[in-house]
Amino acid sequence: MKEICIPISNLGEDEIVDVMVTIGGKKMSYSFGVESFPWSVSSEKSITDDDTLHATFDQINQLRFSLDSYDKGWELIQIYTPRAGASHIQVLYRKKNGN
Repeated sequence: MKEICIPISNLGEDEIVDVMVTIGGKKMSYSFGVESFPWSVSSEKSITDDDTLHATFDQINQLRFSLDSYDKGWELIQIYTPRAGASHIQVLYRKKNGN
């Protein structure tokens, strides 16, 4: 097993969570951060059913740019599914420990 799930309620965006665990008698520390990135298309575009696919590509490209330009000292862990009509998408990062 390489992963455990620790539910944390009321975690706001752009907050850092520090977790200390003991594995086989060895203490390890991890830092996790949740970031919010824009998840919307230009307001100049009117989105119809025919434009839905195009809007999705615009959103994905916008997210890709945000991820590519993020601090390289953090590694991407999870991209959360945005709710319908969301203007932001949340992403979970873990600080690299240099191991």
